[in-house]
Amino acid sequence: MHIIPAIDLIDGKCVRLTQGDYDRKTIYNEDPLAVAREFEAAGLKRLHVVDLDGARGGGIVNHKILEKIAGGTSLHVDWGGGMKSDEDLRIAFESGAAQVTGGTIAVKNPEVFLGWIERFGAEKIILGTDVHGDKIAVSGWEESSDRELFEFLQDYVGKGVRYTICTDVSKDGLLQGTARELYARIRKEQPDVHLIASGGVADVSDLEALAKLDCFGVIVGKAIYEGRISLEDLVKFQ
Repeated sequence: MHIIPAIDLIDGKCVRLTQGDYDRKTIYNEDPLAVAREFEAAGLKRLHVVDLDGARGGGIVNHKILEKIAGGTSLHVDWGGGMKSDEDLRIAFESGAAQVTGGTIAVKNPEVFLGWIERFGAEKIILGTDVHGDKIAVSGWEESSDRELFEFLQDYVGKGVRYTICTDVSKDGLLQGTARELYARIRKEQPDVHLIASGGVADVSDLEALAKLDCFGVIVGKAIYEGRISLEDLVKFQ
């Protein structure tokens, strides 16, 4: 199982939100590159970076930070947040992203999202399935769509999607455990999709449970920054 530490960006700084609420923001570090280098030095191979400014506004914003991280480390960076156009995608890949995640775009403009898969290949594009209740959340989690999670995921897997990052918004940033039942159902219903679980990881037991579900990866954010899980503990799962 891939352990994927998270860096969320607002104004170029490393932050974490609670349940996606921009008014419940904690700044952890003003130098995201330094944080990324710490992850790399510990032996981690991947990094999840979210452009929260882009997610809220629609369109890539913090790509200069992506450029610094990709150029200053060897980490496999998946990038998301507000990706809505071919130009955004071009900037992200040219700035060093190995993969790009699209969530809102997949709901609001599926033709563009499917075009990305056709153009760049299913290995480069991740479907963001952020869920609030049983509905897909969009626009930096500030809106709920009318798309039901499992129907939405089944539809896109049938059209070639191979990767999904699934975040239960109600769990994110609370350090109270992950949506294990949700992920178990996804693994059962869509066994061929590479599931990356995100949101709520509090301690090593959460990672152990997700490993038993045979998740492709798990994103860990606040638990690292709050000292709940050490980088040494994370490396053991890779």
